[in-house]
Order: sequence, then C-alpha cells, then structure tokens
Amino acid sequence: MSETALTPKRDAQICALIGTGHFLSHFYMLCLAPLFLTWRDEFHVSFAMLGLAVALMSGTTALLQTPVGFLVDKHGARRFLVGGTLLMALSISAMSFATEFWQILLLAVLSGVGNSVIHPADYAILAGSIRKEFVGRAFALHTFTGNLGFALAPPTVALLLLVMDWRGALLLLGMLGVPVVGTILWQARILSDQPKARGAKPKGGARLLTSKPILAFFAFFLLSAMSGAGIQAFLITVLGKLWGTPIAIASMALTGYMVGATMGTLVGGWWTDKKGGGDLLGFVTVLTLIAAGLLLSLGLVPYPEIMLPVVALVGGLCMGSSRTPRDVMLKEACPPGEIGKVFGFVSSGLPLGSALMPVPMGLLIDFGLTWMVLPTVAALLVLSLVCAGGARTMSLSRRAQMQPAE
Repeated sequence: MSETALTPKRDAQICALIGTGHFLSHFYMLCLAPLFLTWRDEFHVSFAMLGLAVALMSGTTALLQTPVGFLVDKHGARRFLVGGTLLMALSISAMSFATEFWQILLLAVLSGVGNSVIHPADYAILAGSIRKEFVGRAFALHTFTGNLGFALAPPTVALLLLVMDWRGALLLLGMLGVPVVGTILWQARILSDQPKARGAKPKGGARLLTSKPILAFFAFFLLSAMSGAGIQAFLITVLGKLWGTPIAIASMALTGYMVGATMGTLVGGWWTDKKGGGDLLGFVTVLTLIAAGLLLSLGLVPYPEIMLPVVALVGGLCMGSSRTPRDVMLKEACPPGEIGKVFGFVSSGLPLGSALMPVPMGLLIDFGLTWMVLPTVAALLVLSLVCAGGARTMSLSRRAQMQPAE
C-alpha cells in the first residue's frame, strides 16, 4: 500500500522516529551526573552513592538487553519500544518528586529497564523497515543520534539549572519522552518488524549466542569499547603527564576525538551503502589500524600543541567511520528473526567495555606507567580486528553453508 511503500521519505521518517528515541536513551544516561553536587547537598550522600545511581542505570541496561532481545524476537519490537521509552522517560520525571536518595536509586533501575529495550528493538525495526540500499546510513544515523544525546545532556542540564531547580529540570526532561512515545504510536504503521525465518524453526537462542561467530562479534564490540573508554577517560591526563600539555589544549584534543568519532559514523554509513556491502572487513581493518597508529603516536611523538586536536580528530574520524560497517556485519550474521537477541547480547559488550577499562588504566598511571596507556589502547584495537576477522569469516562461511545447492 502507498502508506507503507518503501521510499526514501519513509526511510527518513523511520530514522527520525527511531533516532529520537535513541537520542533520549543516551541523553538520560548522562543527565544525572551534572546533578551530583546538588544532590550531595540535598540528600547528604557520598560521591560513591551518587555514582551508584549512574552505575545502576547502566548496569541494568546492560544486563537486560539480551533477555529483552529474546522478547523482541518473539513478540515484535514496536510494543517494547513504546513501553521502554515511556518507562525510561517517566522514571526520570519521577525523580523530581524524590524525598530520599533510595528513591532516586530505584527510579534509576526502572529507567535502566526501559533503556534496555532500545538497542534490540531499534535494530529489529530498522532491519525490517529500511530499504536495503539505505541500511548503512540508517544504522549510522542511529549511532549518531545516540552520540548526540551523550554530548548534549551535560550542557542542557547545566543551562536548565540556571533558570530552575533540579526538580523542575528533571520533570521537564523526563516529560520530553511523552510526545516521542505519542509520535511513535501515531506513526506505528510505518514501523515493520524484522523478517522471520521461513520453514524450519530456528535453533535455540542460547546456542546461537554462544556460537563462535557471535562470541567473536561480542569480543569485537567489547574490545572496541574498552579502547574508546581508555581514550575518553585518560587522554587529557596522559597528554599532561607525558608532554606537559595544558589542560585546555588536551581538552581540545579529546573534544576533537569525540567530534571525529561522532561525525565518522555518518561517513561509514555512506560508504557502506555506496559500496553495497563491499569489503566491509577490509574497510574496518584499514580505518582501525590508522586510528590505532594515530592514537599511539600521541603517546610517542611530541607534537606541537596546535597539532594535537588535529591528530585526535582524524583518529576519532577513522574510529567512528568503522562503526557502521561493524554494525552491518553483525546484522548480516544474524539468522532471520534473531536480530533482537543478537544485537541485545553483542551490544551489551559496549557498556561492559566502558566499565572495565578506566580502573586498569588509572592503575597504570598511579604506578608511574603513563606511557603504557596509549599503547594498550592501540593493542586493544588491533586485537579487536583479530576478533572481527574471525567473526566475519565464520559468519560468511555459515551463511554459505545455509544457501540451497543449485
């Protein structure tokens, strides 16, 4: 029918709907940290307890993504997307009425429950709704909107605190999710679920998730996230300790890396669609090796201060450009009707990797081994390519075996 015809306009509408929800998902993950000093005075709690609020939200999201993925595959993605987005948003708004800090912690868990729906549901809908020739750009826009949510949350909360108290700010921010949910319901007819397997029933989900290709993809995502977390957490410190770089210049370098990584996702999406799949692994390999070399050079070469943001920007651009082909490779490795659980499981490696990396990197600096931080980041990137190569090779081999003989 004309309402559901596969057209560029429909692709744009779907990307806008899914991207807005993904933006809110990432925005809510970082909207609490700017409130820590205010909450410390309000509730008289330690910084460890304040950090627990963010940890509970992130941890709940990571833990539930896989089981939610099973539900998405079985019952369809749209209802979970609507329910998860609404729960996530209302939990943030409800924090504005908290009178004890334990209520904040409980609501952080509930927001994490809602957030856990986003990745499995989003990718299942994109796989079923977007034209094949636009999938790369759709995945890129999905990643881009999430990164944009991360970037805008802290300054938005800071600006709101200039004109209202923290309760009003959280109430307003949480209620932003209500019209998003309403729009998704209004436009639900253009959101299609992923195609299901024909004929024989697929094998058990647990067996799929513990298969060698999917575990290799999980390791690829995990190691990529670990390297990125190392850069984000300690690039400023490393540059300062190794080269005496002023904080302002080192901060510009980190900003350059983050801008490059965000914009690079769009470049990777365009390339993936233009090449029609092409040699995705080769593209990822070349860009990741360039990124590893540039990031490693920041710890080995005493660049002029004006060059540091440029080198970091190009390194981030290469990293970001490799992310969309990575996601498309994972999509191609998913059996029909299994995208929710696979993306839920594999993408849980991203928050896990971000959680694992800062402490070991901090210990290296504490023990006077600052020079090892960037080589470790580069080594993790190279190791991630080994996992990527194995995952891609095994998934293509398995897909070839499943093709009917001519």
